[in-house]
Amino acid sequence: MNAYIFPGQGAQFLGMGKDLYESSDRAKELFEKANDILGFRITDVMFNGTEEDLKQTNVTQPAIFLHSVILADSLGKEFKPDMVAGHSLGEFSALVSAGALSFEDGLKLVAARANAMQKACEIQPSTMAAILGLDDYTVEEVCQMVSEIVVPANYNCPGQLVISGSIEGVDKACVLLTERGAKRALKLNVGGAFHSPLMEAARAELQSAIDEAEIKAPVCPVYQNIDAKPYTDPASIKHNLSAQLTGAVRWTQTVKKMLEDGATSFTEVGPGNVLQGLVKKVERTVETKSAAIS
Repeated sequence: MNAYIFPGQGAQFLGMGKDLYESSDRAKELFEKANDILGFRITDVMFNGTEEDLKQTNVTQPAIFLHSVILADSLGKEFKPDMVAGHSLGEFSALVSAGALSFEDGLKLVAARANAMQKACEIQPSTMAAILGLDDYTVEEVCQMVSEIVVPANYNCPGQLVISGSIEGVDKACVLLTERGAKRALKLNVGGAFHSPLMEAARAELQSAIDEAEIKAPVCPVYQNIDAKPYTDPASIKHNLSAQLTGAVRWTQTVKKMLEDGATSFTEVGPGNVLQGLVKKVERTVETKSAAIS
């Protein structure tokens, strides 16, 4: 069974999407439609901007989404998913590519999400850190011991878990986790505490945009971040999208569930190949590849 997976924030690179834009009139039309919807020429930033420009949340998230969904669209009849999943932001790309959300609604939601997250980051200084070389249970236990806000945010693969919270909470957890044997506790260069309770303001703001969006039954199950389970029911998909901002990205569990449900190959659709590496850490024998326009 073919599993298609869609990357999240961090996969961006300078010049991303330019080959797609130049590959067909259809791709060009979608990029130009995105420029109109967003109210600025995101293609100029993607193709010719600086790294600093591309790092801005209100650019990064729509840019990765556009690269992913336009690439999936460009695959035409070759795009035959039996199941899809996306990492954090990638969940929106997965939903559009699986036909649950229109291109326009998906892009509007991603733009609203990026702006809401940016605002939430400005309310309270906060951060994230990657914890390498410890089991999930130990990381969860240590986070519960810290009195400040700090929670597991991204279960990326066995031995790699990202924590998220207030600066004090993350700093204290990093010290304790290093004492418990973490190989590394590395603070990340991010704008704030994504996938933590500190994103509640963003979740509340995004809720109205999610409520307004029309979500239909996808062509195949969408494995959602919040609990790693497959969904086709529009009401459940909406609920899970909202919960995603303050809940953890259970990527390890998602890959395991997809394998359990019969996935035999994973195709990454979008910039980079980070997710393929994470899939291999869960099951090294499974086939992984990048989507490519022929």
